[in-house]
Amino acid sequence: MSLISMEFLLFVGIAAVGYYLIPKQYQWIWLLIFSYIYYASSGVKLLFFLLYTTIITYGTGRLLEWIDRDQGDSKEEKKRRKARKKAILTGCLVLNFGMLAVLKYTNFVVENINAVFHTGISFQMLLLPLGISFYTFQSMGYIIDVYWGKCKAEHNFFRFALFVSFFPQILQGPIGRYHRLAEQLYAEHRFDLINIENALQLILWGFFKKMVLADRASVVVNQVFLNYTQYSGVTNIMAVLMYSIQLYMDFSGGMDVVAGVASLFGIELDQNFRRPYFATSITDFWHRWHITLGTWMKDYIFYPISLSKWMGKFGKWTKKVFGKKTGRVLPICVANIIVFLVVGIWHGAAWKYIAYGFYNGLIIAISSLLAPVYKKGLAFSHIDPKAKCWHVIQILRTFLLVNISWYFDMAVSLSAAWAMMKSTVTGFALQTLSDGTIMSLGLDRLDYAILAMGCLVVFLISVLQERGVKIRESLGQKPLILRWAVYGMLVFCIPMFGCVMDTAGGFIYAQF
Repeated sequence: MSLISMEFLLFVGIAAVGYYLIPKQYQWIWLLIFSYIYYASSGVKLLFFLLYTTIITYGTGRLLEWIDRDQGDSKEEKKRRKARKKAILTGCLVLNFGMLAVLKYTNFVVENINAVFHTGISFQMLLLPLGISFYTFQSMGYIIDVYWGKCKAEHNFFRFALFVSFFPQILQGPIGRYHRLAEQLYAEHRFDLINIENALQLILWGFFKKMVLADRASVVVNQVFLNYTQYSGVTNIMAVLMYSIQLYMDFSGGMDVVAGVASLFGIELDQNFRRPYFATSITDFWHRWHITLGTWMKDYIFYPISLSKWMGKFGKWTKKVFGKKTGRVLPICVANIIVFLVVGIWHGAAWKYIAYGFYNGLIIAISSLLAPVYKKGLAFSHIDPKAKCWHVIQILRTFLLVNISWYFDMAVSLSAAWAMMKSTVTGFALQTLSDGTIMSLGLDRLDYAILAMGCLVVFLISVLQERGVKIRESLGQKPLILRWAVYGMLVFCIPMFGCVMDTAGGFIYAQF
């Protein structure tokens, strides 16, 4: 059930009305029922995978709690208890990530074995259940927190099932943390007209960005990237910029819709998108783009790697060989590269995604290593790091680096990405802007005008938000007539100028 379909809007409407009509102590049960109905709408058989993760994770949490009840305080008993807990946690991680790996990467592994060893292994293409990456990561974050003692194991199986399956976020995040989300899911919520109005604002704004801007930009993106041998130079650059628009509006619009739908039920999800194109570095970009994925990777992969024994030994070796300063930074660089390789693999089973992750990790690693040189260069050039002009330069530099990474993300393959990069440079010619090529990519003058105006509106609002202006609160303080005039304009613009494309779940990230 696509998030941008009339069926979904009707589904949400029925769920929200019933939510506030039934006795409040049953509201969480109502949410659980509708969450499973929503997921089953993608295919009843897919419920097996959702239940698989839910049952194993719930059982593991209870088992870890039961082991902790052993009150033995001797060193041997503590050591034995820790070993048992570690073995159980490992089993849970293997079972869940193993299922994800089999479904998501079997095709990729078999294809590469056939290519390298010239074998003819036959296999049946495996279909990836929608949202499995998101609910698997969310569930594993919970079980690791239980293992670390950061949260207590949930005793009620059905409550835990709601945490795993809460329908607004199950397809594309954000990846919730148990200690922040669970309490809201199980709490009793009263009908609040102001909250409903704010939720509808977010949903409308998300639909506008997705249907009017993202899907319109995707026309050019698909035309060029799917037929990359026919284009070069300025056309490639334009396609990449269009992909920047598409992905930004698609992802941020999706997060707005998801957050708005959750807010209809009085639930505030974690922020997952914070104006990433205003980032001043690749590190800052990942602090703003898919925030919950970044924090998940930091907490559950980066820190465990950085604090591991083998990394400690590696750090001592690097200090001896390269000196204290460089030796202190190198282990962090290695950990970052590993993390972003995982991020790349998470995005999809293809070499282009591995290259995408490695590219981001390498940029961050090089930036960390060259930080002292960078600082001295600024001092030598008498550039004030806090100057507005320098801030803008940093934003533009980061935007350029991000757009280079989009070649890997959107190209049909890694070889296609390299070919497009090469043809962008070797085939560069400004005459492309005036020879009619731009107008042959699927959009007409009106489409380009709508894109330009829409992006300008989003940019101006983003600038205000970056300066601390709370747009929704400011709009809420305006007269009722003005507020509803804005809503009416959005409602009018979406069907009038919308350009809906056929993507899984309605949004790009629903495919992960």
